[in-house]
Amino acid sequence: MDLTESRKENNVSTVTQFVLLGFSDLPNLQGFLFGMFSIMYLIILIGNGFIIVITRIDPALHKPMYFFLANFSSLEICYVSVTLPRILYNIRTQNRNISKLACATQTCFFLMLGATECFLLAVMSYDRYVAICNPLQYPLVMNSIKCIQLAAGSWLGGIPVQIGQTCQIFSLHFCSSNQINHFFCDLPPILKLACGNTFINELSVYLVAILFAAFPFMLILASYSKIIATILMLPTATGQTKAFSTCSSHLLVIFLFFGSAAVTYSRTKSTHSPETDKLFSLFYTIVTPMFNPLIYSLRNKDVIAALRKLLIGKDSKLLCTNF
Repeated sequence: MDLTESRKENNVSTVTQFVLLGFSDLPNLQGFLFGMFSIMYLIILIGNGFIIVITRIDPALHKPMYFFLANFSSLEICYVSVTLPRILYNIRTQNRNISKLACATQTCFFLMLGATECFLLAVMSYDRYVAICNPLQYPLVMNSIKCIQLAAGSWLGGIPVQIGQTCQIFSLHFCSSNQINHFFCDLPPILKLACGNTFINELSVYLVAILFAAFPFMLILASYSKIIATILMLPTATGQTKAFSTCSSHLLVIFLFFGSAAVTYSRTKSTHSPETDKLFSLFYTIVTPMFNPLIYSLRNKDVIAALRKLLIGKDSKLLCTNF
């Protein structure tokens, strides 16, 4: 059954609808995949929502570090909501059609939020750099206005470029096939369907990746090189352990996100493997947002203390009402 809707122009088939193959090569696991992705989505929503709520209601967490963490959790909810509901819909209905406009919209939001994540991780590393390397100037440098400006810049910084890149990619002619061998509309599998020479488009993808991924990553490495050097100069092992504990969670998230994304976007069109792309895309689109709340909460004493205070407070209220 041909699901392609196309029109003929100068002997070129211009696709107006795509088919997201997703996990259709696993027909016996569709029910399992739907249940697994549903649970993962709930974990992401609840876990990141919990961080947003607890950083708002606990006065002890009204600090720049947790302001950015709340922004990061909000971003993760938006980021995963661009792809996961569509995955669940495709598996549930087995209707894998997606219009060209819907595909372009999904790609655009995915790229914009991905750029925001890169910028926000860099801002969070800068926050740790100021806190550890210049603790006396920290309240002055990271004041509320500066925090809002950095957060707003992270959210808005990538919008113009990513809209332009999306328009450029989807203005190409797509021929021979409309089947995207992926679970969402990502740039590498879409470029594979384009007719003719796409060298310029691939080059633009690399340049944008350098601007929005490699450059923030280099800033993060520079920040943490200075952070580690400062920590090693601390006079006591206790101080070193405390400083490392505040940074280790952030570093783990950085390497999970940037590592998996780099494998996907650093290769040429001819070397892309659909199976490899799907595997690594799962890491930076779903797995990392799912583990972020666990990483930040279980490895952060302030968050654990805030949770304990919240639970003990609730228990105390229940005991008072019972008596």
